Amino acid sequence: MNYKETVQYLYDTLPVFHRTGKSAYKTGLDNSLALDNYFGNPHASYRTIHVAGTNGKGSVSHMIASALMAAGYRTGLYTSPHLFDFRERIRIDGNEIDEQSVIDFIEKNKSIIETLKPSFFEITSAMALKLFGEKNVDVAVIETGLGGRLDSTNIITPCLSVITNIGFDHVELLGNTLEKIALEKAGIIKPCISVTVGERDENIDNVFINAAAKNNSPLFFAEDCFEIRSVEKHSGQQVFDIEIKNCSMELSECKYLRLSLDLEGEYQKKNIITALTAVAIMCKNGFNINIEAIVGGFAKTGLSTGLKGRWQILNHNPTVVCDTGHNAHGLALTMRQLSKIKCDNLFFVLGVVSDKDLSTIIPLLPQKAYYFYTQASIPRAMDAHVLAQECSNAGLSGEVATPVCLAVNKAFANALSNDVVFIGGSTYTVAEAGNTDFQ
Repeated sequence: MNYKETVQYLYDTLPVFHRTGKSAYKTGLDNSLALDNYFGNPHASYRTIHVAGTNGKGSVSHMIASALMAAGYRTGLYTSPHLFDFRERIRIDGNEIDEQSVIDFIEKNKSIIETLKPSFFEITSAMALKLFGEKNVDVAVIETGLGGRLDSTNIITPCLSVITNIGFDHVELLGNTLEKIALEKAGIIKPCISVTVGERDENIDNVFINAAAKNNSPLFFAEDCFEIRSVEKHSGQQVFDIEIKNCSMELSECKYLRLSLDLEGEYQKKNIITALTAVAIMCKNGFNINIEAIVGGFAKTGLSTGLKGRWQILNHNPTVVCDTGHNAHGLALTMRQLSKIKCDNLFFVLGVVSDKDLSTIIPLLPQKAYYFYTQASIPRAMDAHVLAQECSNAGLSGEVATPVCLAVNKAFANALSNDVVFIGGSTYTVAEAGNTDFQ
């Protein structure tokens, strides 16, 4: 098989959550443990950082990886889903693994795949852990796919656990209260392993406090360690003045840090504090990451690790921006930033997945916009006509335009130089939009 055929084999043979939803979700770690045993526990040969959370875990994972790379560590990075190419999920020193590595892995291991019948995510996680070992990484940053306690990645024993935040998403699988969701995410906390939590929430902080105490794991809330005093924007960079609040988190002789970040979403101010706390804990625990590596790594996170789709500007005059935020917790922050852009007209390309609770999403959408309702080319996508009807019932104006490329081009064709086109609602809408040539 060539590379394209190999990836198609994975899609055709294994249940894929990002395409079909919860029918592809397998509870329990039996398959992951069986695969890990089959491959000889490859993650035991390098250190790992485990990252979970409702939103921001991808950005935080990329920031941590970028700092590690800048410090000279050979760094693996495993994230999901991908936007354009399957290989985006598995990176080494910022570079996607080569196509031949994917082909070879599948061809060598077809027998166990067809015997065990794992999910797409289970075999992808096993592939990442195996390839990181074969490529001799020093450390790998591993992002959970969904939840934490029963996530396929939760077979590792990391040197640090990171939980970014908790919000409502995948409630049919993780629970219908923040406490239940937090309990699932807290499942990545391991005995005697430090853990950092990105955002405080008085309703669920005790979930993490109790889980850490039960495991005898040092717990650090990022908001207690660092505080952003000001944010400036310069030529595609956000510049943060950050106060060091917790003396045990000292990273320099001063009490203040000035960090740049090449990711433009305003919500990154929460993520950068989480990532900074994680790196500070790593320094306390034996990693050699000096302040220069932190400053240099964070400043080129997107460039060095290939992170896309997070408040990404695709065009100017008119401004075209996309963002993968897809639940109420994430969309609220994205819509707040969108509302600050001055424009004559706002056009919105919107496509969501079928299991999304629209009652939590639609109230966040701007009324003064014209919508092009669309659907990504995956079975899990919500029918654009259903989406349009629900939005119309809420007083939003627009029309159905599928596929995504048609919706994007219609929006772009209607937009003048002082207008804005926003593309979002799901990762898959953004992915297909990113492959569109504006006409």
